[in-house]
Amino acid sequence: MLSHDVYFTLKDRSPEAAARLVATCKRYLSGHPGTLFFAVGTLEPELARPVNDRDFDVALHVVFKDRASHDLYQKDPRHHQFIAEEKASWERVRVFDSIVEGV
Repeated sequence: MLSHDVYFTLKDRSPEAAARLVATCKRYLSGHPGTLFFAVGTLEPELARPVNDRDFDVALHVVFKDRASHDLYQKDPRHHQFIAEEKASWERVRVFDSIVEGV
């Protein structure tokens, strides 16, 4: 499986801006072929331990059955539409892709 995790830091760090991005992620990035798991949400404000990286507003987690499914997702018009609509709102985007195993 391939885990695709994306952390968005927004220019407008308000709860309303984060909620808008979450809704847009759900609309364009969920339901792609080969997706085994999809989740999107906001930073948990109460978890502020020294080890917590808190430099993000919205986190996206998608697990694909394989690399081929991930690659199709990256080329999909819905993915490109998401980027076109939301890119201007991002201050920073960090992408973490990894091969994972279920237990």
